[in-house]
Amino acid sequence: MKKIIAVIAGGDSSEHDVSMRSAAGISSWLDRDKFDVYVIETRGAEWLAHLPNGTMSKVFLHNFSFKDEWGKDIKPDYAYITVHGTPGENGILQGYFDLLQIPYSTCSLLVEAMTFDKFTLNQYLKGFGVRVAESVLLRKNMEADAEAIVQKVGLPCFIKPNAGGSSFGVTKCKAVGDVAEAVEKAREESDDVLIESMLTGVEISNGVYRSKDGVHVLPITEVVPKTEFFDYDAKYNGMVEEITPARLSDETTARIKKLTGAIYDILGASGIIRVDYIISKNDNGDDVINMLEINTTPGMTATSFIPQQVRAEGLEMKDVLNDVIAEKLSLD
Repeated sequence: MKKIIAVIAGGDSSEHDVSMRSAAGISSWLDRDKFDVYVIETRGAEWLAHLPNGTMSKVFLHNFSFKDEWGKDIKPDYAYITVHGTPGENGILQGYFDLLQIPYSTCSLLVEAMTFDKFTLNQYLKGFGVRVAESVLLRKNMEADAEAIVQKVGLPCFIKPNAGGSSFGVTKCKAVGDVAEAVEKAREESDDVLIESMLTGVEISNGVYRSKDGVHVLPITEVVPKTEFFDYDAKYNGMVEEITPARLSDETTARIKKLTGAIYDILGASGIIRVDYIISKNDNGDDVINMLEINTTPGMTATSFIPQQVRAEGLEMKDVLNDVIAEKLSLD
């Protein structure tokens, strides 16, 4: 008997539509010989299952079930979470599925909550020797002392939502007088604001996932934005050149992939995650690896980083998704 997979998408943040595009990609790759697949769109307390005949069916949240087009009760066996932002990347959905004892694709509630809070994640990983940018955190209702901030992180600096993605609310700040406006822009996406020193170098992204056989680190993608930084237009409107595998030395490539695998293990991660870095140079001209952030539900359209890296590895997305699902769900 086929297992029922629910691809959970949408969410409550500005990334709702991006998430729905990822759901379409995942749905297209899932193995129909093994699974019956339904996309479930979430927005607040309204969850709707997309049925094959084009209609919608209300999801009953007390037991995560819905009725198909013939009125039959459907209760998914597994949730593939691709909600970017809240509630998919901050632990809320994970807690819900834990209560219902339904296996899911992402990291645990604790790991999701920590990785969603960029400042907390960076301070945690610093304790394991991971290099990150100098930063300042402004919690809700804290005023921005522009002079003190610039004295600590320098200019230019990046001002961004502490919880969020897809570069919504991010500003490259070049002057002290621009700090207050950039902070307010970031607070439209998140109560807490992260201000980071600018790291100069080559931006890269490295995917990794776990199967029953262990941790698999994928080839690295080099990111060459045509915009001033890797913003929304670069990510989703083609204003970027993406090179997989990245143009790095064999030694640096091996170091990055080793670090990516180590971060995955340190976190006790699950499913597919993506670690973003800046590769800078020290005074001797050697490559220095600086972690930017971690995305626990990375974009999954045909042109997103993870599918690119999977193709570069000579794998098929269908097989990778089978591996991810089989880690927590027994398959025939």
